[in-house]
Amino acid sequence: MSNGTSRQSSAVVAEPDADIVIAGGGLVGMSLAIALADAGLRVVLVDRDPEARHVAPEFDGRASAIAFATWRLLEAIGVWRHVRDAEPIRDIRVTDGESPLFLHYDNRELGEGPFGHMVENRWLREALFRRAEELPSLRQFRPAELVDTVRDDDGVRARLDEGRTVTARLVVAAEGRNSALREAAGIPVSGWSYDQVGIVCTVRHELSHGGVAQERFLPAGPFAILPLSGNRSSLVWTEKAALAPAIMALDDAAFFDEMAARFGDYLGDLEIVGPRWSYPLGLQNAARYIDRRLALVGDAAHVMHPIAGQGLNLGLRDVAALAECLVDARRLGLDIGRPEVLEDYQRWRRTDAMVLLAVTDSLNRLFSNDVAPLRVARALGLAGVNRLPPLKRFFMRHARGTVGKLPRLLAGAPL
Repeated sequence: MSNGTSRQSSAVVAEPDADIVIAGGGLVGMSLAIALADAGLRVVLVDRDPEARHVAPEFDGRASAIAFATWRLLEAIGVWRHVRDAEPIRDIRVTDGESPLFLHYDNRELGEGPFGHMVENRWLREALFRRAEELPSLRQFRPAELVDTVRDDDGVRARLDEGRTVTARLVVAAEGRNSALREAAGIPVSGWSYDQVGIVCTVRHELSHGGVAQERFLPAGPFAILPLSGNRSSLVWTEKAALAPAIMALDDAAFFDEMAARFGDYLGDLEIVGPRWSYPLGLQNAARYIDRRLALVGDAAHVMHPIAGQGLNLGLRDVAALAECLVDARRLGLDIGRPEVLEDYQRWRRTDAMVLLAVTDSLNRLFSNDVAPLRVARALGLAGVNRLPPLKRFFMRHARGTVGKLPRLLAGAPL
């Protein structure tokens, strides 16, 4: 939706074709469309990616951490039963450099199942499309873009590049950090770029990871080892921006040596499988998550550092809150695009998102250095939390996504 425009007019919609138009059919946009259609709302989803319907025949290196609460959402909307090869995250181990002190989360201490699951993105996409095909009130247009969106007090008129016009009560921007709908609405964003690049690859190892996720803080940034199925792990390797291009340009053997020096030998012999890729890291937050008959979700609203693996989970928390606000408003006979409905969503989500953005930013700044006094304080802090069961259980619940006021879907309940 890179060329879309958004205008405000009068008397746009009398009897709309749909309740909601969603721009963007990635993991967040599809999840929202399914949640709303599953609750009986009429949804039109517009996405410009012609390949989105097709599951990649080979692993493309992309995988996502699905927190426990997010798993409950996907289960509640009927998606999880279609997911294959999900690997449970049973333990989380956090270390700082070479320090022998560490923080260890064991899922058995809470007794509620794993902290979450790691899933290849291609299997998530497949599951979302299979579920979408079961919902007659969800219509998808792919590849397509919104080229003109008119919003006023009465509704929305969205024109697609193919010439079709769809009318609705609300339009949702789920098209990513460079959201055209957000820009057209004049919603400013604040944030900054980190002097870091995320390098992603997948490793097959000789020994079993046992469902343990490792977060190692190195001077350049966190080095995460996340368990995948089949004795594989997904690596999210944060490197200084000045050094990352040279690492990415290395031949396979030299790149392997750099990776293995950081990974270690605790899982035996290693082999890189699938492609490697990289992306710049930054923080971004929209000044507001709503406008006239417009709501922002996912990266259109906020972008965070991957230090805690919560990016997709944060977007799906938006999905759960917005879906609940809209469905509850519809049951009360209210116009779901009215300001008071959208303001409920913004109040619910903005504070939670800003807190998580601030926490991940602070952690990254605290740990991404090699200052000796800070290094000692960090190691002692990790060990201290490890020895304080009440505090440790709080952080464990946070990792599972079960802290704070949860929308019904994140609690595993239907809308």
